[in-house]
Amino acid sequence: MISFENTKDAFAYKTTEELKQANFLFSTMGQPLLLKASLALVPKAIRWHLPFTKTILRKTIFRQFVGGATLEETAPVTSKLEKYNVKVILDYGVEGGKDGERGFDYSTDEFLKVINFAATQSNVPFMSVKVTGIVRFGLLELLDEKMHAADGTLITRYKAALEAISDIERQEWERVVNRLEKICSTAAQKKVGVLIDAEETWIQDPVDAITMLMMDHYNKGRVVVYNTLQLYRHDRLAFLIDSYQASIERNFVLGTKLVRGAYMENERKRAADMGYPSPIQPDKESCDRDYDAAVNYCIQHIENIAVIVASHNEHSNALAAEMLHEKGLPHDHAHVHFSQLYGMSDHITFNLAKAGYSVSKYLPFGPIEDVVPYLLRRAQENSSVAGQTGRELSLIKKELQRRQN
Repeated sequence: MISFENTKDAFAYKTTEELKQANFLFSTMGQPLLLKASLALVPKAIRWHLPFTKTILRKTIFRQFVGGATLEETAPVTSKLEKYNVKVILDYGVEGGKDGERGFDYSTDEFLKVINFAATQSNVPFMSVKVTGIVRFGLLELLDEKMHAADGTLITRYKAALEAISDIERQEWERVVNRLEKICSTAAQKKVGVLIDAEETWIQDPVDAITMLMMDHYNKGRVVVYNTLQLYRHDRLAFLIDSYQASIERNFVLGTKLVRGAYMENERKRAADMGYPSPIQPDKESCDRDYDAAVNYCIQHIENIAVIVASHNEHSNALAAEMLHEKGLPHDHAHVHFSQLYGMSDHITFNLAKAGYSVSKYLPFGPIEDVVPYLLRRAQENSSVAGQTGRELSLIKKELQRRQN
């Protein structure tokens, strides 16, 4: 039975001074009024170029959750993690949608740079792609709407949606497909995995469809492309099973990254405002149940599913680890990988690595002004997930106390 209680292994890569800084940061996140004020002021301070704002951010939240301002700055972090058998998923943490087509082409080039850089690093098996970085949001909304109006399988509905839009919109979408094709083909050549991020429900269907088509092309034998499933949606467990059936019929390996989700508040608000049933699970217990069922399903079908257990939940990680152990499968099985965000849940990551499991840190990078939205989400996530900040703090304090004794 794996344990996540060993703080000596969990924080071996951090100096005592770094632990004290983390203790201060998570303590701040645990104060709702102070956090709320900070979340409101930081974007304005950046926008108004207020003195010392970037310096303060760089020394606090940026240092905790981000690998660096550039790809090259991530290299020392990557090397440091490698000493503890922890791999890295590189994430170009810049929000998309700027400068239209020119901006989408620029983002594509940046993703290609990430792939080429990852290929030179010995412990960077994956990189992350946010499709909204290479396509207009409104076009995704339109395609999703048309897909919902059609019947049949995911791909059947996708093809129907393409027939239902204008020639100009279809040409625009072809450019999107070409961008993703270029990313996936380069990744296949360089032997780097591509993790396609999940999006909001009202743009997710075309993302699922294009990702499925990329898997159909590139996941013959070796796994290159992974789709991301948000299990806080009540329909994702069924979608996982449907995706598996499609992979069997089309003879490709299904790549899936399992997360709980990142857009819950927006999803519920939009559903209430627009008067349609919420796509979100009715409660946390339902989400946890479906997540663990998805982990179980993937490992039961491990020959044809490659799964990334991307979770900060101790039980879900322990479940996957114990299933591998009980089945007599290698802890570092090629089709099972674990991942946590950089700066969070070190007790899970490093104890898994110590036990020989394949595990990584999800490592964003980018100019500080561009990754601020990501940083604010991390701060909100720590404050909103029940017990997250308290858990991080208690473990940090436990290790500081151990080092003093």
